[in-house]
Amino acid sequence: MGNAHPIADLHGSITALATPFRDGRVDEAAMAGLVDRQLRRGTSALVVCGSTGEAAMLSLAEHARTVRLVASVVAGRVPVIAGCTAVTTEQASQLAVAAARAGAVALLLAPPPYVKPTQAGIVAHTTCVGRAADLPVVLYDIPSRTGVAIADTTIAELSARGGIAGLKDATGDLGRPPRLHQLCGADFRQFTGEDSVAAGYRAMGGDGCISVTANIAPALCAALHRAWECHDLAGMAELRERLAPLHAALFSESNPIPLKAALALLHLCSDTLRAPLTPATDVTRAGLASVLARVMPAEDHEARPRLTPRLVAVS
Repeated sequence: MGNAHPIADLHGSITALATPFRDGRVDEAAMAGLVDRQLRRGTSALVVCGSTGEAAMLSLAEHARTVRLVASVVAGRVPVIAGCTAVTTEQASQLAVAAARAGAVALLLAPPPYVKPTQAGIVAHTTCVGRAADLPVVLYDIPSRTGVAIADTTIAELSARGGIAGLKDATGDLGRPPRLHQLCGADFRQFTGEDSVAAGYRAMGGDGCISVTANIAPALCAALHRAWECHDLAGMAELRERLAPLHAALFSESNPIPLKAALALLHLCSDTLRAPLTPATDVTRAGLASVLARVMPAEDHEARPRLTPRLVAVS
């Protein structure tokens, strides 16, 4: 794929978007509002219809329509990456092709959940889906959901074949970025899927985070990555500590249950979920309210437009 693909230089905070629902349908007005907020607050890219977006509960038509909506609002300002994980290769390929037609510029693909394919099966599945859509693939390693881990050698094989452009790593293994740099080269994009280790992942050579927390605090999440890139370690540490309670609160129940509750508390969308997900408990909501009261003033302050000083000519 070379360096020409749309995520070749992608780095920083990437938001794994929630999918708002209302009256049994995707709430497109709320979705557009969430996307606009992300763009105004510094997010580097958007993942739509991933596990945070309740993709398993969306029909093929809803999936394609949601990708199209997000791509339309984004209008090329940041990359739109579409989740296309499914139980079979055929289903995943259908999602991928529809997402490509709807305006996605890359795919996020995990091994088929429940099936537990072999490493050879993961290679075959990933290659087939990527070729079907003719889009770069970010491979998603999340054994807690798929039941199978992806070996470093499998990632290296797919990278060498041009079958993947990057990795979303939800294993929490901070030793992985330097290992994969050795196997796949420095241009291979590496993103953590664990908000709680985003700072450490950057320090170990990773490129960014595909984030749940950035749904709530996109400006602070983006600022953490900018601090690293500007060699502001003290600023990065301050942001890491500020965001830590929010990370914990957002994973106090299965994702995206607490996230939907937090978005509702901020009046950004309803807290409606699709079965078998159930509403957040009162304890979770109370914890979120407490954390949001501490974090959101800093988030809103960070999101304020910065005035550029005028340059005055000196005679």
